[in-house]
Amino acid sequence: MLVQTTQVAAWNVRHTLDERLARWLLMMHDRVHADRIPVTHEFMAMMLGVRLASVTGAVNIMDKAGAIASERGIITALDRSRLEAASCECYAAY
Repeated sequence: MLVQTTQVAAWNVRHTLDERLARWLLMMHDRVHADRIPVTHEFMAMMLGVRLASVTGAVNIMDKAGAIASERGIITALDRSRLEAASCECYAAY
């Protein structure tokens, strides 16, 4: 747990919001074992330590790219390989 916490702190400094959001969505996708992830933009902003408007912008970019679909309170992973490509290489190491 300590190693993972240290890695997350390092990733947050080195990577863009888009990469961090993609990694975070992949981790949630792994944990819920379903394509539909019940999460709000507000919660994602809180978890990533950024403004709500920043998360909404990043979600819209991923939505337009076809990686996810976003509706009120639900993010649906449409193309995991696109999410993995949007994330940094660190996700594979995780």
